[in-house]
Amino acid sequence: MSQRTLARRDESVAREWLNDAVIYQIYPQSFADSDGDGIGDLPGVIDRLDYLEWLGVNTIWFNPCFESPFADAGYDVSDYLKVAARYGTNDDLERLVREAKQRGIRVLLDLVAGHTSVEHPWFQRELAASGPDPAGDRYVWRHGAPAPPKNDIEMPGTPQWVESPGPRPGWYLKNFYDDQPALNFGWANVRSDEPWRDAVDDAGPIRNREALREIMAFWLDRGVAGFRIDMAFSLVKDDDDLVETLQLWSETKHWLDDHYPDAVFIPEGVEPRATHEPAFDADFFLAIFEPHAALFDNGSAGSLPWTSHNPCYFDDAGRGTVQPFLEAFEQAQEGRPDRRIIVGSADHDFGRLASDRRNGASLESAFVFLLTWGSIPSIWYGDEIGMRYLPDAPDVEGAVCYPTYNRAGCRTPMQWDTSANAGFSSAPADQLYLPIDADPSRPDVASSRDDETSLLHLVRRLIQIRKETPSLHPGTGVEVIGDGYPLAYIRGGDHLVIVNPSSASSTVDLPQSDLPLELISNDVRVADGVIHVGPRGYAIFRLG
Repeated sequence: MSQRTLARRDESVAREWLNDAVIYQIYPQSFADSDGDGIGDLPGVIDRLDYLEWLGVNTIWFNPCFESPFADAGYDVSDYLKVAARYGTNDDLERLVREAKQRGIRVLLDLVAGHTSVEHPWFQRELAASGPDPAGDRYVWRHGAPAPPKNDIEMPGTPQWVESPGPRPGWYLKNFYDDQPALNFGWANVRSDEPWRDAVDDAGPIRNREALREIMAFWLDRGVAGFRIDMAFSLVKDDDDLVETLQLWSETKHWLDDHYPDAVFIPEGVEPRATHEPAFDADFFLAIFEPHAALFDNGSAGSLPWTSHNPCYFDDAGRGTVQPFLEAFEQAQEGRPDRRIIVGSADHDFGRLASDRRNGASLESAFVFLLTWGSIPSIWYGDEIGMRYLPDAPDVEGAVCYPTYNRAGCRTPMQWDTSANAGFSSAPADQLYLPIDADPSRPDVASSRDDETSLLHLVRRLIQIRKETPSLHPGTGVEVIGDGYPLAYIRGGDHLVIVNPSSASSTVDLPQSDLPLELISNDVRVADGVIHVGPRGYAIFRLG
């Protein structure tokens, strides 16, 4: 293991704008189709920027939009410096960044750092060779047949090998699907009996570190605001304590600080705590893997070998607990009370907020929590209107990543209006990327904008309240005064939030003698020092 010392970075180089961010995650192939081919594209997003400005979001996070054969929906990149033709051109992305900026919206890109597609020129060159690249292999190759995997998809970080399909003999390491060969960032522990393990400072890993910076610089120079790093903690292999992985990202962060001080750097997941300053600007709580998943995820997408689904807290059954989330949040901020944490309504890897019985008023309390808790909110496109997870959606581009887990149901086209294909595309219905929700009562943006009582208007109002209320921003403190049903907490010492997602009424004691000022509420009343909260009720009060 390398004995290099982890460097500290200047915390004054902080991306303060991230504290005020309301992130909106866009799955580009499902958002808006401008050319009628059935697949969403960047010009389609440009056409809808006015909607995002009206909603009040100020940061877009795109799933990968680079050139790809789309074996895994773009998470198999074949050219990091070129926008996939299905989405448009590099010029389209630059135009989108400019037009978003005019509306006060920043753009984050998803960077797949740990693997490429088998079609990437780097891999094709190594596949065609008879042996190691004298300049250092970009991928991990070995001789001799490895042990077979236990499952098609193993726990993240578990080495899996694929037999070479080309002239090069041996096997290559994959990260996820067979079409996703792992990039070589070295091994924390090198072994004489496994000579294919490069050290982290060998030629191949160094080449890949340099390539990461070149890719980032290319897009940062074109105006993007930063990156969400896919599988950020999987790069260095056999790195159980992640010392080498954190060193890699710390060095990358120093480079960003020096050259792009306003750009943000967000990992997929929670950065392991160490003695050095954080390498990332925020943590990202994930529902697909973490024990706090049952805050929003009710298991509609199914189950993976490493997950178990406890009763969901934001469900009307009222059988869940918020304790795993509270414990994880406290642990993530231990010793760093100002640590920024992103919490999403959903994302491209699991069921939507509107899943199974959960819809309508059941979604409202979830959004009240999401936009008032001491975290940075991330809204999965369509959740703001109550788009539902579609069970049994067809397997498209690797959506069914395990026999019992289907991600396609949360990736269906955005529902804009009541016209054909819900206004997503002019293509024939059978040519759409994924089918539209066939329910005639499905929500859509146009109808929701016309209805002042809709979920969409509530979300917009909550975003406005958040912007106008510094106490609701990250870093102002959270005091939990009720952690069952309802969940009640005080933000910044002067704002009380109450959410009751269950179908039963409940109460919580008023934390002061004076009646609070109501900012927003649903089925909540205060009497004799007690706050009575009806089924699926919620409220935000100003205290004092």
